Amino acid sequence: MNPRSRRYALVVFDWDGTLVDSTAVIARAIQHAVHDVGEPVPDDDAARYVIGLGHEDAIQSVAPTLPKARYREFSLRYRDHFRAQAHAIPLFAGVVELLRDLDAAGYLLAVATGKGRAGLDHALATSGLHTRFHATRCADEGFPKPHPDMLLHLMDRLGVTPQETLMVGDTTHDIDLARNAGAQAVGVAYGAHAAATLRTASPLAIVDSLAELRRWLAEHG
Repeated sequence: MNPRSRRYALVVFDWDGTLVDSTAVIARAIQHAVHDVGEPVPDDDAARYVIGLGHEDAIQSVAPTLPKARYREFSLRYRDHFRAQAHAIPLFAGVVELLRDLDAAGYLLAVATGKGRAGLDHALATSGLHTRFHATRCADEGFPKPHPDMLLHLMDRLGVTPQETLMVGDTTHDIDLARNAGAQAVGVAYGAHAAATLRTASPLAIVDSLAELRRWLAEHG
C-alpha cells in the first residue's frame, strides 16, 4: 500500500459484527429484552437487522407496540443480558494484524459505532485496541446511524474529506451512513446482515472475510 497511491486517507470501522464477533450475543440480548417487556419476540433476522441502530430506532423496530415510557426498561434489560455474555465476545481472527498493517501503511483509523461511549471504551480496553484508533464516535454522542453525524464528526476531527473516507461495516446502516456523509463504504458479509441485504444499499464492494477485505484494500484502498 504505497501512501502516494492510496485512494483513502481514513478508514472507519463499525465495531460489532465488523471487528468483534458479537452479532449472536447482541441478537439474543435483544430477543430476551423484548421477552422481558412482554412483547412478541422477533426472529433472528429481525433482531440482527437492527444491530447498529440507535436504541430508540432499534426498539421501534423490534417492539413497535411498546410505549415510549417503557423504552428505558427495555434498554436496561438489554444491557443486563448483553453484559452477562460480553466477556465471551472475541475479536475476529485477523483484526489485530489488519489494523496494525493499515496503521503502518499510514492510514488514519477510526470507529463509528452504535454502542454507547462507556460500552465502546470498555470494549476497546478489554480487546487491547484502545491505542489503535485515531478517533472514535458513538451513538450517544450525537445522532445514531444512518444519520451522517458520526462520519462528519470524524472527518472534521481528523481533517479529511468525504472523498478520502471509507466506511467498513456489516450492516446497511453503515453503508447508508457513509452515503449520507458523502463517503464510500465496503460491506462485510460475515456480521449482522447477509450479502443479499448489504447489496440493497449498493456499497462499493462486499467481502466475505477479513482476508478478502485486506486484499480489497491493497488493490483499491
